[in-house]
Amino acid sequence: MAEITPPQGPEVAPETAAGRGRPRRQAGFGFIFGSALINAISFGIMIPILPNLIREMTGGDTAAASEWNVLFATTWGLMQLVFGPMLGMLSDRFGRRPVLLLSLFGLGVDFLFMAFAPTLWWLFVGRVLNGATAASFSTANAYLADVTPPERRAKVFGWMGSAFSFGFIIGPTLGGMLGEVDLRLPFMAAAALTFANWLYGLFILPESLPPGRRAKTYDWSRANPLGALKLLRSRPGLLGLAGVGFLFQISHMVLPTIFVLYTTYRYGWSPGVLGATFLLTGVLGVIVQMFLVGPVVARIGERNAVLLGAACGVLGFAWYGAASTGWLYLLGAPIFAGIGFMMPGLQGLMTRRVQPHEQGQLQGANQSLTGIASVTGPPLFGLVFAWSVRHDATLHAPGLAIYLAAGLLALAFALTLKVAHAPAAEPARA
Repeated sequence: MAEITPPQGPEVAPETAAGRGRPRRQAGFGFIFGSALINAISFGIMIPILPNLIREMTGGDTAAASEWNVLFATTWGLMQLVFGPMLGMLSDRFGRRPVLLLSLFGLGVDFLFMAFAPTLWWLFVGRVLNGATAASFSTANAYLADVTPPERRAKVFGWMGSAFSFGFIIGPTLGGMLGEVDLRLPFMAAAALTFANWLYGLFILPESLPPGRRAKTYDWSRANPLGALKLLRSRPGLLGLAGVGFLFQISHMVLPTIFVLYTTYRYGWSPGVLGATFLLTGVLGVIVQMFLVGPVVARIGERNAVLLGAACGVLGFAWYGAASTGWLYLLGAPIFAGIGFMMPGLQGLMTRRVQPHEQGQLQGANQSLTGIASVTGPPLFGLVFAWSVRHDATLHAPGLAIYLAAGLLALAFALTLKVAHAPAAEPARA
């Protein structure tokens, strides 16, 4: 853990005094990583369980369940879009710790809604609440930017990304096992884990942003999606880097949207094969993000890491779209895993361009862009896939939606060449 601790001196939060700094910072990183992991597990749990729970609550009507599922996903994305900047600025003004605790509490309450909701509308209320408070990952990134030297941030962000890979290994497996007993049981287990993490944070987690480095006021004009763009426009290259991140986010929506339908339609994969594929891609993601991002970024730099990740994503998506058999599809997984270099390098470049009291605002703006991608990506790729399947006899391009994702990442590669240049130094607070 020594590699992620901040340098000693006046820049460090007050908790470092009297010999308390090192253990408390280590406890902080463990909490941050655990929070990201629980978030990822929660999403993983919902992959096999939530659609079936919705279908059960609609009386077995698959079409109605699909409509509700789209409503839930779209609403969640809209909540992220609206509330992401607010929570980011709250963390700049009042510290990361209270916003993290609020987000975890909202996630835990959402799990309880899913576990005990008697009707779909109560389930919907839970998703609204979760979307409005779901800032744990973006605030966690701001927390790590507070306590990590700029040259080491890409490595730490890679570790954070590996939490999602771990989550997509553990989550679907856990959800499937507990769901065999009862469809509500996985959500009870997830609620217990989330509230345990919330209690840990309540009593142990140190604050990463001392009062002297916080924003002096809460600027309501910036606490909205349009206002958040002011920060992105205020630093050279930052808006372009945010555009790279948005293209990554929207392209990344293709597989969650069509993966099961695509591989079942084209390769006839069973649920067992799908589960094994989740395991394979998750393990490859962990290897790249936890063990390779640090040394690779140290060797080639953050800009080249973004370019490498984008190139691997383009090649991987193109491979997936062209693969005529399931075995060929799986052979492309190691290539696609290289996309894991992209976001850690990009986050490293972006956090260098803002002041300490703006890190939360930056992550809130990024979260708004993620919300837009969450709203627009599924309809875009879902409709393109549906069109390609309906015209498969003449066009024979069931991978058309995946080719589209490859094209978006190719645009991200080109934009990176133009805007991704490391600043000479992290800006000092005025």
